[in-house]
Amino acid sequence: MNVLITGVGGFVGSHLCRHLLDRGHRVTGTFIGGEPDLDGADLVEVDLLDSSRLAKVIAAAAPDEIVHLAGLSHVGESWQRPELYFRVNVLGSENLLRAAQGVRVIAASSAEVYGAVPEEEQPLTEDREVAPMSPYGMTKAAMERIALLHDATVVRSFNICGPGQASTFALPTFARQLRAIAEGDQEPVLQVGNLSARRDFIPVGDAVAGYRVLLESDHAGKVYNLGSGQAHSIQAVLDELIRISDVSPKVEVDPARCRQVDVPLLVASTEPLQALGWKAKTTLSESLQDIWHETAGHENTTPQTPNTSS
Repeated sequence: MNVLITGVGGFVGSHLCRHLLDRGHRVTGTFIGGEPDLDGADLVEVDLLDSSRLAKVIAAAAPDEIVHLAGLSHVGESWQRPELYFRVNVLGSENLLRAAQGVRVIAASSAEVYGAVPEEEQPLTEDREVAPMSPYGMTKAAMERIALLHDATVVRSFNICGPGQASTFALPTFARQLRAIAEGDQEPVLQVGNLSARRDFIPVGDAVAGYRVLLESDHAGKVYNLGSGQAHSIQAVLDELIRISDVSPKVEVDPARCRQVDVPLLVASTEPLQALGWKAKTTLSESLQDIWHETAGHENTTPQTPNTSS
């Protein structure tokens, strides 16, 4: 299969690229900024907002399917840059979908589109009406509407985690601070944001396997949740990372790290994806150990580049 991945230099994109290459698929990847280190893939620099060049790149690659991962993905940052998030995530995605011209597309969305849902109404199913509460979530909800009009498949990812994720996200931030404390490069004080929120963490290896299953299935025009089906508080995840690191820091809440609006709970129902033969196999603790080992350079992972407009 010939697959084009937008945002191939990002966290999920780099893992998916290697996952597909290891299974004998051909991969063309788009990026913006520094070229990612992904041997075996055909890499092309293009901005989603450059509709003319984007159409030429897709035509030249002639993919069987497209996995659209490119975009801006930080919930907190979206409050400071809502216009940019709209341009990239909505207008950029529309450019991509128009340029696809009949090629099947899998478009990455987010559980943030669900908004705040009472605990008794979770796990969340794909038929639930969306009600996003952040600019990021709103852009993803808008992107979904456009994608489904183009008969694309939408993947609502919950909290994908693992080695290679940008330090602007909570788990790598915790791990890097703990590593600095363990090595004596930082005072034993850990700066954190809101620890009470509960999230469905899905290890990146399981996440990219989910994308592969969809690529190999008849998926057009449908919505799929991608999560583990289990919720963990940020506090519990931090406690496990502290246990793995074997350090005992003082934990301090930094108001600057707290979001303007933080959804209390998000947990997925994944029955439609499981019906295609997929299931989560990696435990959260195993993924946290991978994240911890990466901070010491023990993991051979792709350096993370920001998820921007390619």
